Amino acid sequence: MTARTSDIEKAAEVLRAGGLAAFPTETVYGLGANAEDPAAVARTFQVKGRPPSHPLIVHIGGAEHLDDWVQDVPATARLLAERFWPGPLTLVLRRDRRVPLEATGGLETVAVRVPDHPVALALLSAFGGGVTAPSANRFGSVSPTTADHVRAELGDAVDFVLDGGPCEVGVESTIVDATGETLSVLRPGGVTREDLETALGRPLAVHSTSRVRVPGQHPSHYAPRARVILVEPENVVAEAQRAQELGRQVGVFLPPSFADAPVKAHAVVTVPGSMAAYARGLYGFLRELDQAGCDVIIASLPEEQGLGLAIANRLRRAAGPRPTD
Repeated sequence: MTARTSDIEKAAEVLRAGGLAAFPTETVYGLGANAEDPAAVARTFQVKGRPPSHPLIVHIGGAEHLDDWVQDVPATARLLAERFWPGPLTLVLRRDRRVPLEATGGLETVAVRVPDHPVALALLSAFGGGVTAPSANRFGSVSPTTADHVRAELGDAVDFVLDGGPCEVGVESTIVDATGETLSVLRPGGVTREDLETALGRPLAVHSTSRVRVPGQHPSHYAPRARVILVEPENVVAEAQRAQELGRQVGVFLPPSFADAPVKAHAVVTVPGSMAAYARGLYGFLRELDQAGCDVIIASLPEEQGLGLAIANRLRRAAGPRPTD
């Protein structure tokens, strides 16, 4: 789906006026604000219910604009930008003074990326600047991968929703810390660790926590209303039956190797065998089981290679401790 030119220009006008415009990227829908407008950025945090210390990603229109927003870019970071932009890769670098501290959670670093979506790129071109764009949902909940998801969750709190159809990747960007001598992955995402290692010619560490705060490292994140319980694949069916017998409204992520197994549950999603298809559908599956009235979801982690690493990361965060735990 391609958005109309008039809608893209309207979204750009909203951003210029200090408003919030949700727009599609290849990963998820973002809640866009003018990255150089502290008041607009602050409203993003208010609408999402996001802690102001949780930094945002600045979206730019091309790798040629990188030096307009950051300082001291190492050669390895430029290599990754040239190889993977536009695309689902975010680089954390030292901020330029152009970036307000409101956008960085008070840090002297900023996360930057170039989205790989024609509507997002057209919006950035029409707007002519950088756009902060966390996922267009309430903080900690399931990320939106369609315009309808945005409207259902944020409603009139968003000034304009630019509809570009469903997101192709379906999980957020990979975040790489490029502020030190050694690069590391701070959030697995749409660019795989294996692809990054091939481009760099050396191994990359993956850290679940880091000295640099970045999106997606909160203990509970990407979470549906239902409680997510992670078990080994061979235990999914038995655990679902046990929860059902305890009177729970059970949703199940059924591994593809058990697709023919009889399952006693309120609702069942058979997980795709393709990790790309699984990533693309993950947040939709979680929303589907929420909408079916499930209060618990039984799932297992995929093999943690390729996009499976990003999916496993999202499921672990979705199963993380809730504020009432």
